[in-house]
Amino acid sequence: MSAAADEEQEPLIGLALIRDRLRRLYHGQSKAALRFQLAVTIVDLAIIAFFIATPILIERPSFLWIDYTVAALLAADLTARALASTDISRWVRQVTVLVDIFILVTLLFPQSLANLGFLRILRLWSLSRSGTLWRPLERHGFGEWRDTVHAVMNLLTFLFVITGFVYTFFFRTGAGFDAYVDALYFTVATVTTTGFGDIVLPGVWGKLTSIVTMIVGISLFVRLAQSLFRPHKVFFPCPQCALQRHDVDAVHCKACGHLLKIPDDSD
Repeated sequence: MSAAADEEQEPLIGLALIRDRLRRLYHGQSKAALRFQLAVTIVDLAIIAFFIATPILIERPSFLWIDYTVAALLAADLTARALASTDISRWVRQVTVLVDIFILVTLLFPQSLANLGFLRILRLWSLSRSGTLWRPLERHGFGEWRDTVHAVMNLLTFLFVITGFVYTFFFRTGAGFDAYVDALYFTVATVTTTGFGDIVLPGVWGKLTSIVTMIVGISLFVRLAQSLFRPHKVFFPCPQCALQRHDVDAVHCKACGHLLKIPDDSD
């Protein structure tokens, strides 16, 4: 092989090594990988805290600096996850990835898309479904709480999305922490159907917002109750039909009858 051909191959080999390294960090089970995944999760939680506070921070002089810093972190994370995937075209079509891309766009254009900023809290939903979060938890025996955590995250995401929406479109004239608390108070009172009536949204759009909030909120509460009180199932994909949830003492898959070998944690 000629020297020119070797030089052409060097960048490809270097990229392959980088992808392999990222794959080990994002999807591995080594101590170094778990420490990296924990650090990524902590950064994600800090970013989500910023997203929650965005409606009341957007008027601050330092907001744009923080916004673009978060955009750079999210862009780096998305790029690294893309390189770590075995099939980038399939990876980019995942709902959680599309949500993160949308969030990145709102971060890059904070002024033009200011009214959509409240949707950034969807990052909480995508984080709750991230393997980076669940691999360390499953290793420490928390995998059985996956459904419950998903239900809690769905409810929290909905609460903060609606709070941000209400604050942005109904309370912006009274911008500030007190107005944000009023928006959160209204959302919780509506979702729980408590209906104190001391804070109401004006006009037809206010009534429609309240109706949607109550209907979706009740549904999410029911989903949370089901995950807390229904019989416990283990996460064990069937090798034959890929059904993922089975009874703890299941011997055969209830969908296809395939013999299962579910590990017994008590051993």
